[in-house]
Amino acid sequence: MKRRVRFQVTGRVQGVAFRATARDAAHRLGLRGFVRNLPSGAVEGEAEGEASAVDAFLALCQLGPPGARVDHFTVDDVTLGGALPPFEIRR
Repeated sequence: MKRRVRFQVTGRVQGVAFRATARDAAHRLGLRGFVRNLPSGAVEGEAEGEASAVDAFLALCQLGPPGARVDHFTVDDVTLGGALPPFEIRR
């Protein structure tokens, strides 16, 4: 069963390789989507794939890479729609 989510992370999540870590995890899990920095200092993204893989990805994002501090993590399920690209970092 496929699942698509939109997520946002706040805290110390920019300048600590959060996006690269998320991209690498998404590639290992076979997910599609993106992650990007926001001007507010948060990181946001979308991920789509098998529900169990999305769940594993979200668990990793809640922790963040070494050096990160996740203060707040939100996830919203999104209706499956147009195809997302292979998981990428957007600028």
